[in-house]
Amino acid sequence: MSETQVEVVHAPSRLQRAASEALGSALLLAIVVGSGIMAERLAGGNVAIALLANTLATGAGLVALILTLSPVSSHFNPVVTLMDAATHSLPWRDVPIYLGAQVIGAFVGVWTAHLMFAVDVFQISTKVRTGGAQLFSEFVATFGLLLVIASVSKHRREAIPYAVGCYITAAYWFTASTSFANPAVTLARAATESFAGIRPIDAPEFIVAQLVGLAMAIVVAKHLFKATNVPTNTPITQHTSPHPPSIRQ
Repeated sequence: MSETQVEVVHAPSRLQRAASEALGSALLLAIVVGSGIMAERLAGGNVAIALLANTLATGAGLVALILTLSPVSSHFNPVVTLMDAATHSLPWRDVPIYLGAQVIGAFVGVWTAHLMFAVDVFQISTKVRTGGAQLFSEFVATFGLLLVIASVSKHRREAIPYAVGCYITAAYWFTASTSFANPAVTLARAATESFAGIRPIDAPEFIVAQLVGLAMAIVVAKHLFKATNVPTNTPITQHTSPHPPSIRQ
């Protein structure tokens, strides 16, 4: 008589999830900033080519990172975490831990990119990103990203990495701001004088626009998808349990 073996799967601990958020955010920013530096060096002053290279690296990197870290936790984005909590998929007590890990990881990623390309590690951006068009773009980019996550996480969760990567790739080009759509990314990109930078004075208004996009996405997703009666865990991804999976850049 053969014995049946039962594999016990333990939910990731809070520490493991925080570490996954920090690591994923760090690698994401290393991709965004590092590919921006490489693109500038190789594009010969052609901004369109530089942006295309930066876009493709970021979109592909997002897919890979979400696939790799989603068994533990892979939001990499404070607005994704906040939407997850607002839709009851993530306990509010875990939110500060996630946000702290994402911001710390994002800055580490920027400094890692600087080290790889032999430039000054600690920098302050002077790249101007301001104006109504840029702010509206951030609202649209964030709203669209969260709507994609809310819908795909309900109906085709396995497609989340590809949906997020494709959306961010497109949003780099259809938004005037090149789609930051992520408060942690916005803060960290103020610490690089590279192609991906943003002046520290411009970062707060970007974050406000992103939070407005978050609020609108929560309202719209709640009414648009409620007929399916399936919980919206917003992922960029996520952990397998205790909270099912649920953002860029």
